[in-house]
Amino acid sequence: MVTSWVNRELYPFESRFVEIDGHRMHYIDEGNGTPILFAHGTPEWSFGWRDLVKGLRGHYRCIAPDMLGFGLSDKPTDADYSVRAHARRLEQLVEQLGLKNFHIVANDFGLGIALHYAIKHPDNVQKISFFNGWMWPLDTDPHYARPARWMQSWLGRLLYLRFNFPVTVVMPAAFGDKRKLTPEIHRHYKQALPTPDTRRAAYAFSGELLHANAFWAECWQQVSKLADKPGLIFWGMKDAFVPVYELEKWEKALPNARIIRFENAGHFAQEEEPDAMIEALEGFFKVKM
Repeated sequence: MVTSWVNRELYPFESRFVEIDGHRMHYIDEGNGTPILFAHGTPEWSFGWRDLVKGLRGHYRCIAPDMLGFGLSDKPTDADYSVRAHARRLEQLVEQLGLKNFHIVANDFGLGIALHYAIKHPDNVQKISFFNGWMWPLDTDPHYARPARWMQSWLGRLLYLRFNFPVTVVMPAAFGDKRKLTPEIHRHYKQALPTPDTRRAAYAFSGELLHANAFWAECWQQVSKLADKPGLIFWGMKDAFVPVYELEKWEKALPNARIIRFENAGHFAQEEEPDAMIEALEGFFKVKM
């Protein structure tokens, strides 16, 4: 696997691999202490967690996988890229690495995928932190359903696969402060999905906005299993893709969670407010249960 395009000053981590479903999944495993499992969304990969990992690895063991089809993981053209399949692979990763009593940090699609594990195995997850994501069916909300249906058209498919639409167009639009998506940082998201065949997982996620209702409904019906867990919710208030009204659902479902609002950040809060997130996560994880 050629990774010479990765700037090792930005991403100074050892690449590790685990085989799941006959394919190699890439992950980083940095530091020692209580494990933190990071779960990314689309069109992201473990690169997006680089600042948080650098800031937390002095006291914690930070594990950040690239979901199959993303980052430095294999990108088979015939894989199951449904959220349910990603959740199953994440569960296998936890088992293969022998992770016990760990914390979760997640966003976007990774939020539901990681919390699916926490719902199934609540005794193995200590604390949960997440930002700008959902865990309920979206097909009846026009905010998601209309663009999702368009993305399933021939034109949407062309833009996603041929022109890398989620990275070149959607990602810059999702930043509250677009200056923070520098050309060098943006390059690492572009080169992780360099060809139409390598963009199938990202395109599949666009379909899961409509087609994964059963998965989302199962998760949301059991969200009460997480209500007593210590929670820390960040939210980029300038997120045009996961609107702020979704935060109200989380406030009701997890009334004991602390909420930190970033007034000037968008969807990718970890790229825009890493220092504030590191400080808050250090304090959150340090408090004994």
